[in-house]
Order: sequence, then structure tokens, then C-alpha cells
Amino acid sequence: MKEINYLLGYTNLKIVQDKEMFKFSLDSILLPNFATINKRYKNILDIGTGNAPILLVLSTKTKANLVGVEIQEEAYNLACESVKMNNLDNQITLINLDIKDYAKGDITEYYDSILCNPPYFPYLTSSEVNKNDLKTLARHEKSLTLEDIIKISRKLLKNNGNLAFVHRPDRLVDIITLMRANNIEPKRIQFVYPKEGKDANILLVEGTKNGAPGIKILEPLYVYDNNGEYTDKIKKYFEWGDLCHKKVMIILQLFI
Repeated sequence: MKEINYLLGYTNLKIVQDKEMFKFSLDSILLPNFATINKRYKNILDIGTGNAPILLVLSTKTKANLVGVEIQEEAYNLACESVKMNNLDNQITLINLDIKDYAKGDITEYYDSILCNPPYFPYLTSSEVNKNDLKTLARHEKSLTLEDIIKISRKLLKNNGNLAFVHRPDRLVDIITLMRANNIEPKRIQFVYPKEGKDANILLVEGTKNGAPGIKILEPLYVYDNNGEYTDKIKKYFEWGDLCHKKVMIILQLFI
């Protein structure tokens, strides 16, 4: 069943979702706020855009052309509705295609930045997967692996272009190893914690194609304070305004 919600904390952006599909999460808000967005950027790609939450947030931060590639037709159709609803057709282009097929085309060294909120878990024959295959593709590397994404990004990124991931901390070594193997030098890392005293559960990583060695570890980001409220640093990522005084429906699923 489809529903229309305000994008988390953005009272001027709406997003179309489906209860039967993988809904956007805080991860999709953190990534576009973490990624380097230079005013000179002309073209930005979101791999596996889903129903386009990352692109919607990016539209508030840049005038660049935004492209989202999504393999699942159902998610692509939701994204199209969201883009049209927000009158962003002139800035956002959506493509219903496997990113591996898209990368086989003539486009090379075209994008200034690539963002990706990928499937987090390796897919094994023994993996416990959701009976809903739409969610399986969003969670597990069944059709697209971490290595696939990084190799594709190496081809599509301009020299000195950036690749930014949101992932799980336990995949950090895999990400850094694969980035370096594909001439993408890790440059920035930030760990996100549910609250102080808890283990990090979200990882933000950015690398630069053919970048010079040298990595910066950003200060920890805590999502909730001891009262269960969003911390001030998290609130800065949102267009809160007088949100607390408005009847705004917010759909947020940290873990699905």
C-alpha cells in the first residue's frame, strides 16, 4: 500500500513509499549530508536510488544534475512519483536499469560524485533472507556486490571524483581494501552511534579517485541523547524549524 510522507525533517519535500517495500532510513539522510558536495560539481550519481530519498536531499544542497539508477521497477516507479510531486523533474533523472548494464555503456569518467546506500550483507546460500525478494535485493548482495559498486564507480567517476558510502562498521576493511584496489583512495571516515556508550552501527566512508594517500577520521556522531531525543548534531542535518509544533508524519526505520 502506497503512502505519502514528509521526508524526515524536510517539511518541503515529500516522498512516496510502499509498506511492502524497503523504506528509506536514517542512513539515507546521513549519507548526502556526509558526502562532499562541491559547488563546481555538475553531475552526481546515486547507485541503487530506491524511492530516491538521497536524491531528494541532494536537491536541497546542489544545482548539479542528479541521476539515480534503480534496478527494481517498483522502487523506480515510486521514485518517479516523488520526483514529480516535488517538481524536480528538471534536476533529477531516474533510470530503471541494472547499474552493471548502465556501466557497460559509453559513459565513462563522467560523474563528479557517486553516492551509494548499498545492500549491507553478503549473500550466501545459507543466508536468512526476506521472503519478499524486493527487500532481499535491498539488504543482501544478491545482484550487486560491494566490489561491483566500487569497480563501476572507478569507471564512471572523473579523475579526483568522490565515492561516498553508508554501510556497516564491520565492512570497513572490505571497503578500504576494495577502494584501494580500484584506485579510489579512502579520505574520510565517520562512525555513527545510536547513543554514547553503545557500539557504532553506521559507517560513512568517502574516497577520491586517484587521490593522494591520507585519511581523516571525523568526530563520532551520536544519533540520540540520554533522553531518547535526536542530538543537536543530528538535528542540524534536518530542516527542523518548528517541526515539533507541526503535525508532520515522519516515517523512519533505522533497521528493517
